[in-house]
Amino acid sequence: MYPCSEALYPKPDASIIIRKYPTEESRLKEAYVERRRDWVLLFCKGFAMGAANVVPGVSGGTVAFVTGIYERLINALKSFDTNGFSLLLKGQFKALLTHVDFWFLFTLGVGVIASVFTLAKLLAIGFERYPVYLAALFFGLIFASVFSVGKRVKVWTLSTVIALSIGLVFAVGLTFAPTATENTSFVYLMLCGMVAMCSMIIPGVSGSFVLLLMGNYQLIMIETVNGLRAGDFAMAVPILLPVAAGAVIGLIVLSRFLSWLFRRHHDNAVAVITGFVAGSLVIIWPWKSPGELINNNGEQKILSYVNQLPDLDLSFGLALIIMAAGAILLLAVDKLGSAH
Repeated sequence: MYPCSEALYPKPDASIIIRKYPTEESRLKEAYVERRRDWVLLFCKGFAMGAANVVPGVSGGTVAFVTGIYERLINALKSFDTNGFSLLLKGQFKALLTHVDFWFLFTLGVGVIASVFTLAKLLAIGFERYPVYLAALFFGLIFASVFSVGKRVKVWTLSTVIALSIGLVFAVGLTFAPTATENTSFVYLMLCGMVAMCSMIIPGVSGSFVLLLMGNYQLIMIETVNGLRAGDFAMAVPILLPVAAGAVIGLIVLSRFLSWLFRRHHDNAVAVITGFVAGSLVIIWPWKSPGELINNNGEQKILSYVNQLPDLDLSFGLALIIMAAGAILLLAVDKLGSAH
């Protein structure tokens, strides 16, 4: 008598089959968890970009580059073109959202806005109370980011070294450039908007610092903002309109140029940015004394600083420790970003 077939071939455990061949439901769940993690990480990157814009000499573009989203950001901004406008006119909204990488920009933008209303204010207070220590932290972050950005150059050649030198000389030269006088003409205000927006996109170049050099920092960032808060739209709107128009033009033109530059001359573009970031260390140098002052509603506001050598005391040692911690933090973030 032969044994039954079930004895020879027992039924496999169903749980083993499920583990070996995941169901469609489990695959969708895993994809959802991974996608949610990506959005949270993207929000955090936007949060860091918003905080960086508060610090003189630091740009959100530097954070975007170090965290690995810079080229995607440039390409997303470039996608606001005639093709996108055509999709809008045709009512193809789903295709339009995909074309402009809407959810990427939306999540990043929410992070930036959240930072402006939370961490950015804390950083502003921190710079008032502990300017040396906070500047030391960002100095360490930027110093480490020079190597983080530079390693993205695939092959170092004579041309990339020259590109690095050009970026470095330009960024350092900005710190010694004379400040222009205030100009309220429509064309000059548009130019201020264009240059400021370009400076915010390019890593290592501070938009607020460039506005200061152009002589319109007080007009745009202080007087106009105060006018908006006070409800004086007759004063604020004529200033903001040309600045906003220039910013939009600068965003459209520069994003397309940078996208083309990264496609055609990737290594040289990254080398120039590395020079910009390295040169910005001069601006964020922790030890400095007040330079140019302005009167803001009866309050003295410092517009510029003069770098100086530190005193070799306990405060200097603590600043070095904070500087090293900032560098280690940036390298850890860069390593996590590369692994992700």
